[in-house]
Amino acid sequence: MKPTKFVFFALFIFLSCATFCFAQVKTKASTPPGAAQSIKTSPAYAEVVLRKTELLSELESMLVEYTEEFPKVKEIRIETGLLQKELDRLLAANAPDSSRLSSALGKLMVRKCEIATDLWGLQQQYNDQHSDVRRAKRKLDIFEAAISDILQGK
Repeated sequence: MKPTKFVFFALFIFLSCATFCFAQVKTKASTPPGAAQSIKTSPAYAEVVLRKTELLSELESMLVEYTEEFPKVKEIRIETGLLQKELDRLLAANAPDSSRLSSALGKLMVRKCEIATDLWGLQQQYNDQHSDVRRAKRKLDIFEAAISDILQGK
């Protein structure tokens, strides 16, 4: 090979590699984190989103006839807030094993939010020493422990 052809060939290889490497870095930086995307497509996330969507739909139909002070409207607002916290919790979870984010986990989270909403209703009527309130708190603790065990992989 002549030196000019060699220089041209080396320059071509260098520029090709540099372009490829730059494209790789740019692609990785511009794509959303894969973990968040896999969490959003998990069965657990879908279960919680499904329940939240059902409640928001029910809320919209109720707000046509009732005000924000209506007890059922307040209850739905409480439960949708709790469901949103569970969605945020799933997104914040560093669960590399996506098999943990099963439909059963989603159902546990939905049921936990229902129990927490029931507890809120009981606390509106009774003090914390009432047997129904204590029973609901204990039930809520059991669900929370099960969810934590799954998310932490214990």
